[in-house]
Amino acid sequence: MERVSLIAVSALALVVACASRADETAQVARRDTEWLQKLQRSREALEWSDLVVRHDWRLQRRASDGRCRILDPGESTVREGTAEECRAALARLESEGTVPPVDGPTILVLHGLGEGRSSMRPLAEHLRRSLDATVLLFGYASTNADIEAHGRSLDAVITALPAAGRISFVGHSLGNLVVRRWMTLADRDDLARVDRMVMLGPPNKGSELARHVAGVGFLASLAKGAARDLVVDWHTVVPHLAVPPCEFGIVAGGRGDSSGFSPLLEGDDDAVVSVEETRLDGADDFLLLPVHHAAMLRDRKVQQATESFLKSGRFAPAAPLAPAARIGE
Repeated sequence: MERVSLIAVSALALVVACASRADETAQVARRDTEWLQKLQRSREALEWSDLVVRHDWRLQRRASDGRCRILDPGESTVREGTAEECRAALARLESEGTVPPVDGPTILVLHGLGEGRSSMRPLAEHLRRSLDATVLLFGYASTNADIEAHGRSLDAVITALPAAGRISFVGHSLGNLVVRRWMTLADRDDLARVDRMVMLGPPNKGSELARHVAGVGFLASLAKGAARDLVVDWHTVVPHLAVPPCEFGIVAGGRGDSSGFSPLLEGDDDAVVSVEETRLDGADDFLLLPVHHAAMLRDRKVQQATESFLKSGRFAPAAPLAPAARIGE
């Protein structure tokens, strides 16, 4: 009897162990699937630009071939075809109530070079919780088309928004140049709708880091799209960037000293853009925070400062810069 019990216990242990291994295998497979899906979305973010945005629904055009598609909030494609076909399909979804309308004040949030909409979600979620406005993420194929093309995609998104609502912008890095390019292309009535703009780490005077790359011939030859605008063609781009005709504020990252985070850049910097490069005459406020370029969007002080400017046209008073470590320290 004791031996039978031992066999039963051993068998049960084996079953549990097998079940545990199966569960672990399933978890690994699920994680791998999620990672591959995330990688695919990241790659696609560099290929597609938004033409219409309705909350987390969007109509997009592929930069390389002009093909269009409609994405639902889960990032699944619900329709592919020409721009006309997709616009008609989106209109039907709106009339059925599947796609919610956009009304009232709207804040458009733009990512930087080589990024996608997902990079802006931490900041966008903060603004959605703290402001009485519709916050829309605008995605564009940053490395597969130039700044002018991105400005025209932004123009299509704004033209498709209800005419009654005021519009504000929050841009990170290159996203600010896209907005400034749009402002030279915009219809006068659309431009009159703009309320405020917050620039986070904007390369308003170009990028010294990009100029370093331009000095390496084979690297410069690889640059395309908006990257080429920064690396090779900046002198032809800057005359077509407007100074915002609205209230605008600039948040720069830096150590608050003369050396900054990166040894490659002269003066204070956020490891990608120097503080001096962020400046633009006419700004209504300027804020320096001890934060790296890529970390701005998740930084609580940056989020609060952005919220403050969108509400009042000024950044809330900030505490003095605390010592910040260099990269690698």
